[in-house]
Order: sequence, then C-alpha cells, then structure tokens
Amino acid sequence: MVHLYDMRSDEMAAWFEELGEPRYRARQVFEWLYQKRALTFDEMTNLPKTLRGRLSEVAEITTSREITRQVSKVDGTTKFLLGWPDDVTVETVLMRHDYGNSVCVSTQVGCKMGCTFCASTLGGMIRQMTAGEMVEQLMYSQRLLDATDERVSSVVLMGSGEPMDNYDASMKFIDIIHDPHGLNIGQRHITISTVGLVPGIIRLADEGRPITLAVSLHAPNDELRSAMMPVNKAYPIAKLMEACRYYCRKTGKRISFEYALVGGKNDRLEHARELAALLEGIPSHVNLIPVNYVPERGYERTPADQIQAFLRELKSLGVNATIRREMGHDIAAACGQLRAQYMGEGARPPRRRAGAITSGT
Repeated sequence: MVHLYDMRSDEMAAWFEELGEPRYRARQVFEWLYQKRALTFDEMTNLPKTLRGRLSEVAEITTSREITRQVSKVDGTTKFLLGWPDDVTVETVLMRHDYGNSVCVSTQVGCKMGCTFCASTLGGMIRQMTAGEMVEQLMYSQRLLDATDERVSSVVLMGSGEPMDNYDASMKFIDIIHDPHGLNIGQRHITISTVGLVPGIIRLADEGRPITLAVSLHAPNDELRSAMMPVNKAYPIAKLMEACRYYCRKTGKRISFEYALVGGKNDRLEHARELAALLEGIPSHVNLIPVNYVPERGYERTPADQIQAFLRELKSLGVNATIRREMGHDIAAACGQLRAQYMGEGARPPRRRAGAITSGT
C-alpha cells in the first residue's frame, strides 16, 4: 500500500500518472489531505467514485493510532503516544504559546545517541521514522486544533531521535508540510535540533534552507561533554564549532544552542565563562534548560537561584541567553518518558524541586 502522507506533491502527481490518471488529481487529493483533513477517500467528493474505490485498494492515508495522551493542567500542553502496525510507538507534543501553537515531532523510534540526561535513549533506537509517519504526528495535532479553529504555527524536530541521523526523511517531511497547497508552514517557522552531527550541519548549510538550527551543546569542554554526550567523541567541540561557524557564514543565520543545566555537573559560573568564550564570534542564542528529572539517570535539577546566576554571568559576558519556559511540567515532560512508561521501562513524570523556574527570559 502506498502511504499518501509520505509523498511530496510532485511525487504524488507522478504516481497518479502511473495510475493512468491526470496529474491534477494529485492537487485535488493533496488539498483534501492537508486543507480539508480528509481521513477517508469517500470524503473526496470531487473525485470519481471509481477512482475513490481504486485508491482505497492501493493507498492509505493514516497508519497510526493513539495509544494514550497526557494533558497538562498547568498550560494545556498535550503529549500523545502514537503506535504503528509494527508495534513501535513514538511521542508527539502539542504546545500552546501566546504566539501560536507548536508541535514537537519525533524523527526516530527511540534514539542511539546515548545522551545521559535523556529518556529517549533508554531502549536504544528501533528504527527510523518515515517522512509520512512524521507528517501523521503533525496532522494528529492539527486535527485536535481544528476543534477550536486553530492551526499549527511552528514545528520543532526535537522529539525522540536525532533528525540529522534521519536526514533525508526529515527534509522530505519539511518539504511536505511547507507545500503551499498543503499546510503551508513556512520554513522559518521550523526548527531542527541536533546533538552535533557535523556532516548534517554542513549539508544543511550547503542546501540553504531557511529553517532554524538548534545545537544541543550542554557542556563547554570536551571532557564534560563526552561524559554527557557520547557523540562528542566522534565530533569533539572544536569540530562542532567549526561546523557551526561554517553554517553561520553560509546561511547568515544565527544558531540556537541548547544547554541543559544539570545540578553539580555543568552549572557552575566557571562553566558559564567557558561557554561564553566558546561561542565568541558565533551569531547565536543560548537556551538554558532546567533538566527534567529522569529516574534512571539520577540527575538533579540546578536550583533556581543558581540558574539565575548562570544566566546573569552569560549576559555580563555578552551572550544572548534566556531560560526556556517549561511546558507540561506536570506530565511526562522529558523526551521519551511517556513511551518509556508505556513500555514498562520505569520512567515516571518529572519530580519538581522547590523554587524551580517555570518560565523566564
């Protein structure tokens, strides 16, 4: 069966030609899928009945089902666990902001990067997500928003998995959701996050896509970063920073650096000073993230006053930095936690510390 969400509009047009149908049928179907949110071929009333019947025999629209969901009572953040016929599951998160609705999409089933503060890696990586399966995650969220006449305004590839390790499918997903005859989500409203896979950063720079690049840095030196992120052994900080400088020169865009603050690990003022020196000359913004508690990892959240001191130190050294607003902190907020709960791997909703920061810039 052909998965329609897995096709760009040009691929769909070529496919209809192979079926002996005119190419304009692809435009009709594409609009039914993305603008009218059709889930069955019977809904596509401007297609001949015989064609609708044929399509139902050779193609499918959605292949996933909702297994469970959690909704934050604090800010309305909704986390879905979706399942596919081969019994794999991934998480998708719908976040409501005052500037619009954002969806966090997973690009892999699990993750093989092994970052020590992340729940996504607990079971390793099972397989890649296809572009169509990523689209399904987004469309699931959009249908929820349709009930209140809202739309997805931005997308972040920051869920489970490493997008740069599934580069072609991730970029195809972006092409599909960017299509003006579909969801028409501007590439400037799409962010791709990487643990620092240098070849992917360079490739993205050379392709010139206007999407936002977020680099998970989390430590200002090789010793500390290698202990937290095994990928640093393959692409140490010097190589990563060289790739980041190349990206900025090539695209003219700044990079968002993600820095998860872990109590007693990477949160001292000397680390802030190292970080400022490391990023000197790179157009950037630092997102400070109070780490989510993951029982298996044993990491503790940095105290609120120490987070503020770290932020002040960065700003005093000329670094553009903010503290990321926490979303859904009363549910399984960390990447991979809801999936781990379902799979019986023991993860629980994050523990709150007294005085922990919930927002701030």
